[in-house]
Amino acid sequence: MKAYQRLLSYVKIFTPSNEESTSSPSSHCQFDLAHALVTELHELGISDVTLDEHCYVYAHIPATEGLEHCQTLGFIAHMDTVSDFCDHPVTPVITENYDGKDLPLGTSGRILSPEMFPHLASLKGRTLITSDGTTILGADDKAGIAEILTALEQLFAEKIPHGPLSVAFTPDEEIGMGTAHFDVKKFGADFAYTLDGDTEGEIQYENFNACGAKVVFHGINVHPGSAKNTMVNASLVAMEFNSMLPDCDTPRNTDDYQGFFHLLSMKGDVSQAELQYIIRDHDANTFAFRQKTMKHIAELLNKKWGEGTVELTITQQYRNMKEIIDTCPWLISLAEEACRSCDVTPLILPIRGGTDGAQLSFLGLPCPNLGTGGHAYHGPYEHITVEGMDAAVKVALHIIKLFAQKQF
Repeated sequence: MKAYQRLLSYVKIFTPSNEESTSSPSSHCQFDLAHALVTELHELGISDVTLDEHCYVYAHIPATEGLEHCQTLGFIAHMDTVSDFCDHPVTPVITENYDGKDLPLGTSGRILSPEMFPHLASLKGRTLITSDGTTILGADDKAGIAEILTALEQLFAEKIPHGPLSVAFTPDEEIGMGTAHFDVKKFGADFAYTLDGDTEGEIQYENFNACGAKVVFHGINVHPGSAKNTMVNASLVAMEFNSMLPDCDTPRNTDDYQGFFHLLSMKGDVSQAELQYIIRDHDANTFAFRQKTMKHIAELLNKKWGEGTVELTITQQYRNMKEIIDTCPWLISLAEEACRSCDVTPLILPIRGGTDGAQLSFLGLPCPNLGTGGHAYHGPYEHITVEGMDAAVKVALHIIKLFAQKQF
């Protein structure tokens, strides 16, 4: 079976994670895909497959004869999707021989356009997969799952020699909880790759340092007719707080290694208001400075409006895995070699986000990220190509071959 055929079936299974949930997994629907994947792994002939109570799927493939001495290589992808644009079933649409120009997405009124996404011109002639424009597609990261399983199917069919392999499919990556209950010991790999990137050939080992910031503003609400020198409007103080942040340090105005403050949501009235941010930066020192900036603004506003007016809570999320991968750089050179052997241009790019691999690297499992061939994740313009998925499968297979040849 081709990887894209698997993807077409997976995206029809509803799996958005739920950031408001306190359960694990955050949404029970993720078990629907997990059970399907357990069945599929068994059908491939893999006997050591488990699904735990937190919706983690683990599978282990023993080495072929003569390669039992090799260290264990792992591959990981996540089952959940974002919840945005995911309020009804996904309808995937296939466009063969895409012309590289504007493409209407069903009857949604949305247009997939090179003006918005300049890389589309490079996809001319390929078979493009999108949604109908009313939902996400879900290639993030169901494409990664499809590519891992297709690589395994080809590995077995072609009887390719390999060392011991571990596979895991995780829940709740999109809400930052993908490794919350990941059992590194049970997974059993010495090194691994996540397949959760964009363009085929991407090799990523530098990700953001990340934290979340919740800012609560406590106001004083009195009748506006007698409010002089008494009222403190929490919503206005919230606006003042945001205005004191660097106005160019937003996702829209930054790229590559540049960090940002990202206002996710805002709510409030005179009595109380709340702002939710995420803070991102590749450089650890600059990341720390961004947090100090928020703390300093909170202190200034509390001096101005009264102690306790501004309540800032910063929650650490993940760190830049470069710190760990720099101790085993051959993981990157091996992936580069695999790409070149498959006529895929290796693209070593910083991740403007994070993956499960970032947290797993700090749990003792070095885990760079590989591209799946997808683009424009987390919205209705998400798309991927059949050819990009095929290339990602070839790269994963070649990594397995090279890893088995490596002398540790």
